[in-house]
Amino acid sequence: MSHVSNRRALFGLHAQIITCRACPRLVAWREAAAAAAPRRFQGQPYWARPLPGFGDPDARIVIVGLAPAAHGGNRTGRMFTGDQSGDFLFAALHRAGLANQPSSETRNDGLTLTNVYITAAVRCAPPANRPTTAEREACFPWLATELDLLAGKRVLLALGRIAFDTCRRYLRERNAAPSLTPAHGWRFAHGAAYSTTLTDDPTNPLPLWLVASYHPSQQNTFTGRLTPAMFDAVLQTAKNLASKRALPGPA
Repeated sequence: MSHVSNRRALFGLHAQIITCRACPRLVAWREAAAAAAPRRFQGQPYWARPLPGFGDPDARIVIVGLAPAAHGGNRTGRMFTGDQSGDFLFAALHRAGLANQPSSETRNDGLTLTNVYITAAVRCAPPANRPTTAEREACFPWLATELDLLAGKRVLLALGRIAFDTCRRYLRERNAAPSLTPAHGWRFAHGAAYSTTLTDDPTNPLPLWLVASYHPSQQNTFTGRLTPAMFDAVLQTAKNLASKRALPGPA
């Protein structure tokens, strides 16, 4: 598929995603959240639909989160936009030179991402931020197709364990061969990085890395489990790996 065709297919996929009503519990929750907005958001229109990914279609770094927040992305219509997790994420992306501004309040606020695309394992806001296994299964094809269309990807940066497990499943189903597996295996750990190749030609390996980070949830950032310095280091790792042209050879 050509570069232009990929972009058209990606935008076509987005149009399909926002019409999805496959999970009755999530449909009811996202719409109930919009109908019972907290005082600070009363009177504002809510998106209250599934969210597609957004960012640079040619990105080498794809950030995969868990799901939209009920009064964040479910309100604004864009991943991580208008909530405190997004405040943390976009400030870090700006420090890393990957975003043109350090915050994002609405989907039309001029935010531009460079070499980064943001998406999620689940497209609707789930109750208590906990999608069920069935809901994750229903959403997986959206993510898998989106990742397939992001032909320039070199790093999947998974925010949290669910996103990590979902990315690992994607790699397994796409026959990605592990080429650099630490002794502890492909397990979630903040800052861990695992490499694969998505080509059958060993003379021309196409590197694709899976990098793990704690999710920038309020629970993690307010308690200090994830600090700005920790996340800056993960983003620097992602940037370094995204620039690699080949996987390391045998030791």
